[in-house]
Parts: sequence; structure tokens; C-alpha cells
Amino acid sequence: MSAIHQQLSEAVGNAFAALSLSAEFGLVSRSSRDGAAPFQCNGCMAAAKSAKSNPRELAARIATELKEHPLIASLEVAGPGFLNITPAPGLMASQANALSADVRTGASRVGDPKKIIIDFGGPNVAKPMHVGHLRSSVIGDALQRLLRFVGHDVVSDIHLGDWGLQMGQLITELQIEQPDLVYFDADFDGPWPIGSPVDIDDLSRMYPAASLACKSDPDRMDIARKATAELQAGRAGYRALLDHFIAVSIAALKVDFGNLGVHFDLWKGEAAVDPLIKPMVEKFKADGVTEMSQGALIIRVAEEGDKKELPPLILISGAGAALYATTDLATILDRVENIDPDIILYVVDLGQASHFEQVFRAAGKTGLFAQDGLEHIKFGTVNGKDGKRFRTRSGGVMRLSDLLGQANEAAMSRLSEAGLAAGMEAEEKAEIARMIGLAAIKFADLRNVRTTNYVFDIERFTEFEGKTGPYLLYAAVRMKSMLRKAKATGIGAGKIIPKAEAEKTLVLMLDHFDHALKGAANKRHPHILCEHLYELAQTFSKFYASCPVLSAESNEIQASRFNLVQTSLRQLETGLELLGIETPERM
Repeated sequence: MSAIHQQLSEAVGNAFAALSLSAEFGLVSRSSRDGAAPFQCNGCMAAAKSAKSNPRELAARIATELKEHPLIASLEVAGPGFLNITPAPGLMASQANALSADVRTGASRVGDPKKIIIDFGGPNVAKPMHVGHLRSSVIGDALQRLLRFVGHDVVSDIHLGDWGLQMGQLITELQIEQPDLVYFDADFDGPWPIGSPVDIDDLSRMYPAASLACKSDPDRMDIARKATAELQAGRAGYRALLDHFIAVSIAALKVDFGNLGVHFDLWKGEAAVDPLIKPMVEKFKADGVTEMSQGALIIRVAEEGDKKELPPLILISGAGAALYATTDLATILDRVENIDPDIILYVVDLGQASHFEQVFRAAGKTGLFAQDGLEHIKFGTVNGKDGKRFRTRSGGVMRLSDLLGQANEAAMSRLSEAGLAAGMEAEEKAEIARMIGLAAIKFADLRNVRTTNYVFDIERFTEFEGKTGPYLLYAAVRMKSMLRKAKATGIGAGKIIPKAEAEKTLVLMLDHFDHALKGAANKRHPHILCEHLYELAQTFSKFYASCPVLSAESNEIQASRFNLVQTSLRQLETGLELLGIETPERM
């Protein structure tokens, strides 16, 4: 299905071609001016420049060419040569009914689908999820949903932080607490216990204690570093402990991510690619892309024309250790060998920009992966009202579970204040509050251009007015209520006949869905879809106020408006689902 602006672009493009000009000048877009015709074409200025003619005169000639066109009701020349276009009623009606008949309400699929890996979430083993994981999780999940919906083959990977010094710190902390565990017996070679000696609460307590002890005691740090080196060298007992740490952490993370409504295809971490590092490094050496510098093995990634100096990527440190960049390159190798993607997206905060620039350039330079197929999906920070990174009142990092709990409480208060969900059973009301709280958090994050910071304000996010998740949920619930009432009186969907201005405006908004989806998916910017859904809800509200369904003047108009409500609901719910937002049946 082609959207109205696409059909008009073809018609206007043909008019330019009839005058021996490029059809590309005929691009039609939604009008950006209130009160103007719904669509506009600004190509006459550029076309006139190439043809060395007057743009307004050229616009008049184009208008003459299109005077009797069946898709156009009126075409007006404005300003220095703008074309203001109003589509024909027949085009509006046919498009409205095509949208209502399409289960995707106009959303197209890409013609050239790609295999895409999305690397997001990135929590560390032994650490509970906190507010710092929110943006990567919410943005990454929205992108995986969006890209799948438009037709790409998507694989999501959590990329756990399960390697490095923190594992040595945990192992040595456990040894201090439980020195008699068999894992610390260097002469024991298994079999290892099936059950873990620690649970997630133990790990959550042990890690900060170990980290603090290592920072304050150099000898303690040396012990942790030695344990890390032995782990990475393959000491069996330490590897068995690592497997326990990972299993326990993943089980807890699945609960946290499940509460957030976020899911992954792969739960792999840095440890999984350790066997690939040595042969990968040897190949890089053989290919001549590495060199020694101050005892470290590096890959120079600086390029002529760089505006700022980019340090070389360190593959192996002077102490002989593989670093984060090394495991990132090994992870790319693993993905190439097992998945063979066309594109890999990394949903990681702006602070890692230099790191990923190094990794991407090194991947390209070594022939590991095409540099232009690697994308850093950057995002800003979540801040408190003081402008600093969002924290608890005591100054600590807020756990994600506590954040969701706050959202649920705020949502429950909003329901009571608004007189909604009154008379419902406690269980149903709690479920609605959960959906509202989650919608509030997710939409508040996704509605922003992802590269900007935003202030976390749960009171504002849970309001039922303004550009909020709860406002969109309320719009969906109101649509469902209207349809239930109409069905109860025997009204059903019929052919859409958009006559009133509010009906036409709603049809045009519904027709913009595909354009918004393409923008959000191609630019990796979910806020574009958020903006469309908010505008759709606002447009529907105006339709609702001026175009009654139950008291419409005829059965034909009732059925037409019923269909418009039904189509609007389908598109709104589809869009919200792509953002990872559930909609309740009632409030």
C-alpha cells in the first residue's frame, strides 16, 4: 500500500517529467503550516534553478498539468513557488478503507531485509540492575521490536559483563568467607557441585565489599588480580565458580528484565568468547595489523583528517591481559562465525563513543567486519531534578526494581485521583497500575531524542494529560469503551466515508504511520514513532469531540465512524506494542 503522499509524489513527479524536468522534483510531503492544504511540494524552486526559469511561473505550469488529475481536489501556488495540494475525496476514502482492511494499518515491510544483531542491556554478573541500565534496555528493546516489524531478521544479545577483574574480586571474597569450598583446592579436578554456593543476594553483597576492599588495600587487589589471571588461564575450580555466578545472575536478571517487559534472544557474555581471543590475536599479528608499543600489543586506528586524536586500540596490555576492546573484537568474530550479520548495533551510552570508534575502526582495518556495518546507538543520561545523574535520596544508585515500584505506586495514586478503575477488584487495579507505571517510564524515555539527557520525574510521567504514556493508554481505553458501547447497540464496521474535517484529518494521521515507522527504524530513533502516536491520540480526541458514533445522523455514518475508531485503536496499540507498552482493556 502506498501512502497518500507517495501517490501524490508520483502524480506531481510525472507533471515535472512532462515538462522535461526530473520527476524527483515532485516529492510531496505533509504540510508544516497550520491552516494550509494537507500536502505541499517545494520542488519548483530547485527545478526552476536547474532550468534557469522563474519558480512561480514553473509552479503555475505544474498546476496546469495537474488541473484535472483524479487524485487532486485542488492545487494552489503560494509564495515563491510552493504547491499546496488537497487530495481528492475519492483518494481519502479509498486510502481510509485500505488502512482499515490492512492488519498492519499501512505499515510496509522493507524490500531488502538485513540480518541485524542488537547488543543492548549489558548488565554485569553479580550486580543488580539499576537505573543506569534503563535507557539501553528500553531503547534496545524498542529497536528490536521496530526492526523486526518492518521486516529485518533481528537477533538481540544482552552481552553480559562476566569477565575481568570483578570476577577475581568475587572469587577471592568468597574464598575469604568460605575458604573450605572445594573450588579453592588446586588439586581437585571435579566433578564440581551442581548447586551454587551463593545466591544473587550473596553476590550483590559480596561484590561491593570486595571492590571496596581492593581499592583500600593494595595487597588485596594483588590477590584479586592473581585470581583473575588464573581464571582466565583456565583454572578449573575458578571456571566452575564463574559458571555458578553467571547462572545465578542470569536467573535474577531474567526476573528484572521480565518485569521491564524486555527479552533477549542470546544471553552470552565476554567469557563465552575467551577461547577465540588467542587465535584471533595471532591472526592479526600474522596479517601485520598490530605492533608493539611500550610493552603492549596495539592496533593503530587514527586516520588522516581526524578532528581529535584517537589513541590506538590496545589488544594485549603490557601485563599480558586482554582488555574490553579485545573481547569486543572477539565477540564480533563469534557473531560473524555463528550468525553472519549484515549490521551490528550497540545500544550504549554516549560516554563509550571513543571506545566504539576504536573497535569499529579496528574491525574494519583487520577485515573482521565492515566498519560501516557497525553502529553505536548513543544515548544520554537519566538525571535527577538537580541536573545530575539520577540517584536515591541517600545518594546511592537506584535499583531498577525500586524504580518500577515507585512507578507502580505513583500510577495507583493517579488512578485514585482521576477516579479511574473505581469498583474494580484489587488484583485488576494493581495490574492496570503496573501497565500505567511501565508505560510512564518507557514513553518518558523513548519520547526524547535518544542522544539527549532527560530529567526523571515520576509525578510528571504518570500524568494522564500531556505527552505521556498514561495519556496514550487512556486514549486506547477510551477507544475500546466506545467500540464496546457501539457493539452493544448493534453498530458494526462499515465503509469509511470521511466527510467531516475531523474525519479527514484522522485519516491523514493514520496514513502517516508508515512514514513514522520508516523514520524510527532507519534512523534508529524511537522518538519519531512516539511523536506519531501522540499526534494520533490528539487527532482522535478532536474527532471524538466532534464526530459522535452512537448519535450519528445515519446508520452509514455510524458504521463509518465505528470503523475509524477501530482502525485508530489497532494502529495505536500496534505502535505502543512496538515501544514495549501494554494497553489495558479498561480503567
